[in-house]
Amino acid sequence: MTDVSLGGGGTTADIQSAYMEMTHRKRMYGGILLVVFVALMASGFVVADGRNAGGFWNGITNVFDFPSEVVAEAAENGANIPGLMVNYLPSLIETLNIAAASTLIGALAAILLSLLSTRGLARWPRLTGLFRRMMDISRAVPEIVIALVLIFVLGGGPVPAMIAIAIHTAGALGKLFSEVNENASLKPVEGLESVGATWGQRMVLGVIPQVAPNYLSYALLRFEINIRASAILGFVGSGGIGYDLKNAFSWGQGRYDEVAAIFILLFLTIVAVDQISSHYRNRLTGSH
Repeated sequence: MTDVSLGGGGTTADIQSAYMEMTHRKRMYGGILLVVFVALMASGFVVADGRNAGGFWNGITNVFDFPSEVVAEAAENGANIPGLMVNYLPSLIETLNIAAASTLIGALAAILLSLLSTRGLARWPRLTGLFRRMMDISRAVPEIVIALVLIFVLGGGPVPAMIAIAIHTAGALGKLFSEVNENASLKPVEGLESVGATWGQRMVLGVIPQVAPNYLSYALLRFEINIRASAILGFVGSGGIGYDLKNAFSWGQGRYDEVAAIFILLFLTIVAVDQISSHYRNRLTGSH
């Protein structure tokens, strides 16, 4: 069979050979990476299992014991669960307030940080890197670490939780907002600048109207995440329904109906908020 020459001086046989070589190389690299990944996972598991107090394999058989005890006691005292859910509504409202306040404060901080760190919009272009690093740090540190430090300084309660979640929210939303800002048209900004508008006026009148729907969409999504975060921070003394859940766990058997009531209340709340925010996010972004 005669090779047919193609543009560029190569033949079909040469092209096929180069393609097969490239494919073989990619497969080899992929196999090496897979082996390294499996080795790291296995070694990490062995180290973690060795440091675990009870050992993974010894405890895996008991993994369903606690859920089964909770379900059995909840079923036995099922008549009490609606009343318990009503009793825990104030704690749930406190958790929602923590999430809402932290989302609002974090989103406002994120808007400012994102505008200061977006090229072409920044008030001080030389400091864009500094503001980007500030966002990186604020979202890199887990909320629970910030909350533990603030609880040590300020004492227990919802305020440390709100501040901790707001700091993390500012970093997370700031990153998303800055990416949205990069797609904004600069023509309104240039027009406002030509008539002597200040930087703040250019941002409020020229940029924010373009990106507000995406800002609100991301903020609603973050609100869902912050509800879960505020519930978790209750375990470290930050108030809300998470604190009640911790107390119910601490009492053990005899209070598992309260644990079930709190779980159901949290589940229903998160599902409701997820559905409502998804509806409004779709409307804001124009998707269906």
